[in-house]
Amino acid sequence: MRDYDEVTAFLGEWGPFQRLIFFLLSASIIPNGFNGMSIVFLAGTPEHRCLVPNTVNLTSAWRNHSIPLETKDGRQVLQSCRRYRLATIANFSALGLEPGLDVDLEQLEQESCLDGWEYNQDVFLSTIVTEWDLVCKDDWKAPLTTSLFFVGVLMGSFISGQLSDRFGRKNVLFLTMAMQTGFSFLQVFSVNFEMFTVLFVLVGMGQISNYVAAFVLGTEVLSKSVRIIFATLGVCIFYAFGFMVLPLFAYFIRDWRMLLLALTVPGVLCGVLWWFIPESPRWLISQGRIKEAEVIIRKAAKTNRIVAPSTIFDPSELQDLNSKKPQSHHIYDLIRTRNIRTITIMSIILWLTISVGYFGLSLDTPNLHGNIYMNCFLSAAVEVPAYVLAWLLLQYLPRRYSISAALFLGGGVLLFMQLVPSELFYLSTALVMVGKFGITSAYSMVYVYTAELYPTVVRNMGVGVSSTASRLGSILSPYFVYLGAYDRFLPYILMGSLTILTAILTLFFPESFGVPLPDTIDQMLRVKGIKQWQIQGQTRTLKDGEESPTVLKSTGL
Repeated sequence: MRDYDEVTAFLGEWGPFQRLIFFLLSASIIPNGFNGMSIVFLAGTPEHRCLVPNTVNLTSAWRNHSIPLETKDGRQVLQSCRRYRLATIANFSALGLEPGLDVDLEQLEQESCLDGWEYNQDVFLSTIVTEWDLVCKDDWKAPLTTSLFFVGVLMGSFISGQLSDRFGRKNVLFLTMAMQTGFSFLQVFSVNFEMFTVLFVLVGMGQISNYVAAFVLGTEVLSKSVRIIFATLGVCIFYAFGFMVLPLFAYFIRDWRMLLLALTVPGVLCGVLWWFIPESPRWLISQGRIKEAEVIIRKAAKTNRIVAPSTIFDPSELQDLNSKKPQSHHIYDLIRTRNIRTITIMSIILWLTISVGYFGLSLDTPNLHGNIYMNCFLSAAVEVPAYVLAWLLLQYLPRRYSISAALFLGGGVLLFMQLVPSELFYLSTALVMVGKFGITSAYSMVYVYTAELYPTVVRNMGVGVSSTASRLGSILSPYFVYLGAYDRFLPYILMGSLTILTAILTLFFPESFGVPLPDTIDQMLRVKGIKQWQIQGQTRTLKDGEESPTVLKSTGL
């Protein structure tokens, strides 16, 4: 009996219908690019210092010296969270004493910013940080907002697959697009930090569900030869395009509420795609809705100027398509044997570390020297050649060496950052972009590699567990950036070290390039070293050192 791809082979590989679906589904990913990274500008922290009210009677000299100095990055700057005690310096001002001449400023008592802060508006007119004073003792709230967004992404990744399987790919795609856009719109009217954060969690849930639904719909509608390009270049590059659009919006709209309102417009426009994107015929067949599936396939044939067969699905083929039910497996199967347990643990570490590096570098762009808008654009633009390189490497070179080389590149330049003199701003920024390039390439390749390592019976579970580790990495990433407030190079040292260690770990993975996909757990490729452990462990049980032919056969020797 023929499978679905054979039944619909008459449609061709890359006709007008396939091109339309490819580009429309990829376009639906664009809002994900700027919604996911919009927090870079929505929660931007401008330079700030304690507010000294005009009601306090100070001479201009004392007002100019009311904020203590501190050394930061080798230069003297005003402190952000302390000021000299106003009551004291007001008395000195009234007595006519001069700061630094009559009074030793280092001996003066200091106090916190009791009257609030004043913010530099050269870069941002307003952000959630300036509106709700998320600085100094409350500076942990901004990274918490970002982490909770990724918590929403984690929750959405759990439910998106089940929703898509139950209610259909198209319905879930547009429902979650509406969810993402709708809750982003409601964020515009947030009255406090708590309301903004709760809504941001819901935006994260909608974002990942939208992405997964579009990804699944595309892989089910498109032909075999197009699916790989769609999965590696289509959705990834359009996501990067959305990321590149973000700094353009933010450059012209400096108020966070107006910026967020503008970012919801593309999501509203995506609603028009409802009339052009069909439901997945595969899913309709699995639900017994054969006539609806045939209508979609005949429309596709008409779009491609192809005459469809009079009968697309005959009863015997439908029985074959729906009769094979997968064997039941559980999450325990991912740790049942030593080999699959080792691969699962190593995959979790690999995904978590790559995610920390990718999102950490993406969120760190405001801390780079130079123009924040240009830095953000470069951080997004560098992803395009990274995805293209990943696709080429997947086509022609071994997986583990490709991923390891990309991670060595990304981690190595991040560790080198601390050796760059502080005045070489452009070199530092270039190194960060090279690091982002390497880690992004590895991030793109790891999806395909992980799917090839796990057998068919637990492939979805294996990739799902690894993806969950990725979400945990994204939740942690804002706090890696947060450490930069204490030491500018600390985030790079931590991310670079973890990336290098993971690059070494990747070399111990089995190689899947050019190897048939395993169908059962017993057919899985073995981690480097597992083969020897198993031989040693089993040969010790034999008498007189006799080796068992069964052992040799099971280990592939």
